[in-house]
Amino acid sequence: MDWTRAVDGYCERIGPAYWAEPINAVTNLAFVLAALYMWRRCGNDLLARLLCIVLFAIGVGSYLFHTHAQVWAGMADVLPIGLFILIYIFAINRVGWRLSFWPAFAVTCLFIPYAAVTVPIFQLVPGLGSSAGYAPVPVLILAYAFLLRRRDPDLARGLALGAGLLVLSLTFRTLDLPLCAHLPLGTHFAWHVLNGLMLGWMIEVYRRARLGKARA
Repeated sequence: MDWTRAVDGYCERIGPAYWAEPINAVTNLAFVLAALYMWRRCGNDLLARLLCIVLFAIGVGSYLFHTHAQVWAGMADVLPIGLFILIYIFAINRVGWRLSFWPAFAVTCLFIPYAAVTVPIFQLVPGLGSSAGYAPVPVLILAYAFLLRRRDPDLARGLALGAGLLVLSLTFRTLDLPLCAHLPLGTHFAWHVLNGLMLGWMIEVYRRARLGKARA
């Protein structure tokens, strides 16, 4: 694999320069600010703090991708996102279903075959493009919200709201290239802003659920 191969997949980028995507680059502050804000709210909860660290890394990785725009930077962008998803599923398995470590870990690992089956299905949806790789995530969040609606209504509502925010942010991500002729800056920057808000909210949802269980 050529790790230094240039990647040009966004409307705003019009050349190979470092600052060819200034808005896409700068709006990664949404992830960083969300991570720092939630870090202060999470106390000593290990999983919440870990999620904040990974959220910060998402911002850094995405910044690198939208400035260097090479294959290695793309990996720095997507790997923290995948790690966040796995840690979050594990966290909700622990606090929502009250599973012990190994059962929660085993259920978390099921995300890998779930994604392997569902991503190709979403790739068949016209116009979804590269957003197909993320599409299974809001579906899974909504499934958790539905299954937890009686066991923990507050947690379920929080997850459902997070899924809604993710669908909205994915919409802007998906429209970036189709609307490029009319919006030269594209819409990918809105994916950053809304997704930073969404991921911060998801940590808050876990934090509240964890706090509620501790008080029960």
